[in-house]
Amino acid sequence: MPYTNLAELASAAAARGLTIGAVVREGEAAETETPEPEINARMARNLEVMREAAARGLAGIRSRSGLTGTDAKKMAEAGPGVAGELLDTAIARALAVSEVNAAMGRIVAAPTAGSAGVLPAVILTVGERVGATDEQLIEALFTAGGVGQVIAAKATLAGAEGGCQAECGSAAAMAAAAAVQLAGGTPEQCVDAAAIALKGSLGLVCDPVAGLVEVPCIKRNGLSAAAALAAADMALAGIRSVIPADEVIVAMGEVGRALPASLRETSQGGLATTPTGKRLASRFLSSAPRTTDDK
Repeated sequence: MPYTNLAELASAAAARGLTIGAVVREGEAAETETPEPEINARMARNLEVMREAAARGLAGIRSRSGLTGTDAKKMAEAGPGVAGELLDTAIARALAVSEVNAAMGRIVAAPTAGSAGVLPAVILTVGERVGATDEQLIEALFTAGGVGQVIAAKATLAGAEGGCQAECGSAAAMAAAAAVQLAGGTPEQCVDAAAIALKGSLGLVCDPVAGLVEVPCIKRNGLSAAAALAAADMALAGIRSVIPADEVIVAMGEVGRALPASLRETSQGGLATTPTGKRLASRFLSSAPRTTDDK
């Protein structure tokens, strides 16, 4: 992608009267020397996989480990709660896709498998609310991809390097930008939404129980989808991020490097080392199938 920061990307889009997604798609086509229709078709397939994963998870599915599952179905069947139908639907979908991932199902790792529920939940739910076409959803996915590319270049998307702020936090930033675009916001508002969402996750640790991307990862996807929607609404209301998005991204990378190794996907700290976390890990490890090399 020819743009190395979100400020440049938003400025280029605004100057040409385009969405960030359209500029990102154009740049991808030029960089890879691939016709835009082919690039678009690839993203359309991603959108379809996202829909399939959400539907499969909402029907009820359990992980291979048995530690998690069916929470998405419970959320969907509970009816509107205190947060309202839109938010509850997004949370249910975020849980659904994450549960499909934990069950070794097919998902789109956007930006990672551990945070794969956030973006589908937000764009599908917001898309329904605003009556978006598939073409608009696809263009929103390109916007999310552009945000993710900048984060990857300036900081990291890996929990092992930056904690869960790099995974669920980045996913929330990507989803917030996509949501603003779907709602008719400006490129600048998309970038502000990304900054607001990412700021809300700074310092979030990666502490998977038993080393599995299930507890607390799945529920963090639901919470991150909610954060993305909140950030989108703030940006659409004209609220600006005092700290520019590109500076927020750099700060996230610095915070990630400052986190001790125990809080970066090693399962040696945080919730993974609570009494319950240790008990669950012990139960899983004692029941896990043994391979020839284990004996």
